[in-house]
Amino acid sequence: MHYEGMIIRPPSEADSILLQVTVGCSHNKCTFCGTYKGERFKIKPDEIIMEDIGFAAKHCKNQDRVFICDGDALIVPQKKLLKYFREIEKQLPWVRRVGLYGNSKGISMKSSQELRQLRDHGLGIVYMGLESGDDLTLKAVNKGAGSEKMIEMGRKVKDAGIKMSVTVLLGLAGRQRSEEHARQTGRVLTAMDPDYVGALSLMLIPGTPLHADYEAGRFELPGATEMLSELRTMLAGTDLSDGLFHANHASNYLPIRARLPRDKKTTLRLIDDALAGRIALRPEFLRAL
Repeated sequence: MHYEGMIIRPPSEADSILLQVTVGCSHNKCTFCGTYKGERFKIKPDEIIMEDIGFAAKHCKNQDRVFICDGDALIVPQKKLLKYFREIEKQLPWVRRVGLYGNSKGISMKSSQELRQLRDHGLGIVYMGLESGDDLTLKAVNKGAGSEKMIEMGRKVKDAGIKMSVTVLLGLAGRQRSEEHARQTGRVLTAMDPDYVGALSLMLIPGTPLHADYEAGRFELPGATEMLSELRTMLAGTDLSDGLFHANHASNYLPIRARLPRDKKTTLRLIDDALAGRIALRPEFLRAL
């Protein structure tokens, strides 16, 4: 397989065939993210992508999922992207699902009909980084879209019959807007009604603008109990029709996994126990991106 730069994928795609279609991120301006810094965004040549699909056909017969990298494959023109999906269908008939990252810009560039086309040829899940439902926080971290746009794009994917997984970041608003960040994120998640929510805890990355703000005293990173309080407020304000809310990423202080609405009350009690000191939190040295 031909890989360039840093390759990232969701934790749930750990066993997937990683097919890199784009390099980098077309937005690449979020203040907290250092993944693609210095990486110029591009769509890889067709011959390379087709060669990689051919490689997977020979060597990846035990993997039944494909994840298309990098940051925003939906920005690829529909005709070109559909060709890749059809080739996956042709050469990897055992693959049950294709997934990819989709930001608001990439989703907006696809019509509902085009999304359904991709669904019919294997697209089963889109991963979106919401990060926050608080518009002031989204603007501060230069996310590139407000909460209403995020809701609209999330619903667009869901309405096309594609599963939606949304990531949010605890601590992203700093100490000053912590409560509002949590409350508004719950509101947006409820409006989007994704199939999966993944809550991660912010870990500052040297070299990013947000880390520079932290070093200069312009950003206060919430502590462990403050992030846990954010998680409680966020979960309390999130109503999903039938979704999985999890915060079991290595960055989190308290791993939780809740099917909403069924497990909501039980999970809130678990968080309360942790806040009261009855459950130990993950120590700093065990946390990781």
